Order: sequence, then structure tokens, then C-alpha cells
Amino acid sequence: MRIVRTVAELRAALRDAGRVGFVPTMGALHDGHLSLIRAARAAVDTVVTSVFVNPMQFNDARDLEAYPRDEARDADLAASAGTDVLFVPSPAEMYPDGYATTVSVRGVSEPLEGAHRGAIHFDGVATVVAKLLIAVAPDVAYFGQKDAQQVAVVRRLVADLGLPVEIAVVPIVREPDGLAMSSRNVRLSAADRPRALALKAGLDAVAAALSGGAAARDAERRGADVMRQQGVDPEYLALVDPATFAPADDLTRPTLAVVAAHVGDVRLIDNLTIPAREEA
Repeated sequence: MRIVRTVAELRAALRDAGRVGFVPTMGALHDGHLSLIRAARAAVDTVVTSVFVNPMQFNDARDLEAYPRDEARDADLAASAGTDVLFVPSPAEMYPDGYATTVSVRGVSEPLEGAHRGAIHFDGVATVVAKLLIAVAPDVAYFGQKDAQQVAVVRRLVADLGLPVEIAVVPIVREPDGLAMSSRNVRLSAADRPRALALKAGLDAVAAALSGGAAARDAERRGADVMRQQGVDPEYLALVDPATFAPADDLTRPTLAVVAAHVGDVRLIDNLTIPAREEA
């Protein structure tokens, strides 16, 4: 595996690379990230993984400072999963002196995560993803389903800018007890770790309520009640359209149940795809 740190080095490394797959990450790699790399490895000639903790998408300086970083560990894991080129740019490489451009994706970026984390979050995501896709110029870029709203933002970005890249979405990877894998999980205290399962319990309760014929808003309330019974108060628990993230009322189409909550000092997100309800 080759490690490069500048866009010029990256482009040189990708000359005659064949079909390129790209996995953008912020490091602190876990099995969820590795599942993306393995999916790329099985489908393309050259796999590029990036590790860049993007300061533009953090609205809380403390969260940015606390984000785990271990380049040597990330490099070992990325190589073992099949990465050919590891791109590890510095903030100065991505945002040099005089940098003045922000990419904003309106609509899908505004509710839920956008409302709770502020416009700066998805503006930062859209900007760095656009820059990375331009730098790598991959045939396929791989994203995890856990960050479902981010995926929707990226799909809109790619469609609107006409970027010649396929977006592949890989299913959520979970711990044996059902907790969605996240780089933030390592920050959960021993006491809070069991409480984190409330997010998946809330999603499962929504799915069960819908299977029993409940309306969308009633199912949302049921899921939130289950979470509170487990000691976790959701920031939001909602049924949404997977493409627009607008509230979902038409349950005869596939929908997405999405949830976010603080467990102790750690903010977690999760989601669950809900199959279309058969029309009566």
C-alpha cells in the first residue's frame, strides 16, 4: 500500500490505475469502514481510501478535538482490507491559504442532522466530498448506510454537479448486540455502553408498530417511548423519505426510520429501512 499526502502525489499514483474505487473516511477505522474497503476491493482494480478529519463539518470545536486519531493503526487496517493507495492530506492541503469556496446542498441537508448540527455540518461534508471526488476521480465511491442523510446529500451533490461517479452504499455493520459501529463508540463509558442500545430498540419498535398497522406518527411516538424507557431521550426519531428526508406519510413506499441521541457525552445516530406497506 502506498501512502500519499498531496493531490499531486495522489494523481500520479493513479495514472493507469484502471477502474478506481474510493472510500472516504475520517479515520478511526472500524469494521464498518473496512466493509466499504472490502466491497471496493471486490469490484475495482485500484482502491483508494482517504483519512481526513474534516474541520469544516464540525460545529463544536470540542468534538473536533476529541475525534480519535491514529494514523498508523488506520494504515494497517486499510492495507489489510485491500487499500492500494491511502490518501492522508493535511488541512493545509485541503484548505490552503486563501481558500474561499463552500459547496452547499439545500433541501435534503436542512432537516434532522442539518437542523441539530447546523448548516455548517453538511456544507462541510459537501465541500470536502466534492474536493475528494475531484481529486481522486473514482469510478465508484463507497459510503456507509449508517450515515444515511449524508448519503442522500452526496447523491444530490453528484447529480446536481454532474460528477461522473457511481455512489455505492454498503449496509450498516453492527456489533454482536446490535449497536451500529461508529468511531464514536469507543468514547462511550462502561455505564453508557448498554444504554446505547436504546437507539436500535427505538428503531425496532417503530418497525414493529408499523407492522401492526400503526400510522407513521404513532409509530414514531412508540419508538421514542421505548428509548425513554431505556434511559435515552432521542433528539429525533422520524420516518422519512430516503431521498429527500422529508417526513414520510405514504407507507406504501419504502421509508427510512432515523434516530439520533446523546448517550452520556456521545452523540450517536442509526437508521433502519422500512419496507413498503402493502396497499389494502
